[in-house]
Amino acid sequence: MVVEIKNLVKRYNDFLAVDNVSLNIGEGEIYGLLGPNGAGKTTTINTLIGLIKADNGEINIHGRNINKYSDEVKREIGIVPQEIAIYDELTAMENVTFFARLYGLRDGLLKERVKEALDFTGLWDRRNDISRKFSGGMKRRLNIACSIAHHPKLIIMDEPTVGIDPQSRNHILESVRELNRKGSTIIYTSHYMEEVEELCNKIAIMDHGKVIADGTKDELKNMVSVEDRVEIELSAVNYTVVDNVKKVTGVKDCIADNGRLRVSSHKDSKNLSRIIDCIVNADLEIIAMNIEKPTLETVFLTLTGRTLRD
Repeated sequence: MVVEIKNLVKRYNDFLAVDNVSLNIGEGEIYGLLGPNGAGKTTTINTLIGLIKADNGEINIHGRNINKYSDEVKREIGIVPQEIAIYDELTAMENVTFFARLYGLRDGLLKERVKEALDFTGLWDRRNDISRKFSGGMKRRLNIACSIAHHPKLIIMDEPTVGIDPQSRNHILESVRELNRKGSTIIYTSHYMEEVEELCNKIAIMDHGKVIADGTKDELKNMVSVEDRVEIELSAVNYTVVDNVKKVTGVKDCIADNGRLRVSSHKDSKNLSRIIDCIVNADLEIIAMNIEKPTLETVFLTLTGRTLRD
């Protein structure tokens, strides 16, 4: 296990920011922490990297307690903070060089890793430019370059795509995938549902300082999905086909609505082919069909009773 968090608690006076959070993150995972602003994601991350001290609980990284083996553990972590952490008056190359030196890189290896990091983030051609002249997206990419030059085994990315253009966002998302393919375990926090759903193979949903659900995307969706739904647009709809579809094993309801059939079935009924047979036998033409699947948005709304950005 790369990361083990056990019963983590962090308070700020009377405010309970992290409430008995426990997480296990395996090697090679892209692990998503999903939740709205104020959910406790960043506080959990800051405790994980030793930036703030927990009031209670235990954190182990690669089996080592972060309080006992702080220096050794930190050398294996790359951090992409929510707030951009670069020096505006330094060039891109000077920034990456500075942070790489903090991790002990020197001489030929230092130059090799700096070039590699800038190449990876698409900034090598801008290596001699002062970073304050960069766009927001380029600064975010430089942030990543500074965090990966030492080849960390664990990379923590806290809201790395906030406030950037679509091109830079796509570049960062592809960079996350590539870093993972190269062997890094990644913790990725975001309040963008679509990013987490696209990137992560394991996800924890946080709200009000607690982990309210965790697992794979399918496991989370199965938690709230109690029925299968399909919408079928037809050349015509009549009550005979509605009645016949209702008789199909597993169908809970069938509603005719403006040239469409809306069919709900008990979960995992696997009866779509029989529903289609009813339509074909009624000499009706299928124009379009949409199988409705639950999303992470559905999961979050069901578990919390509010949308992610409320």
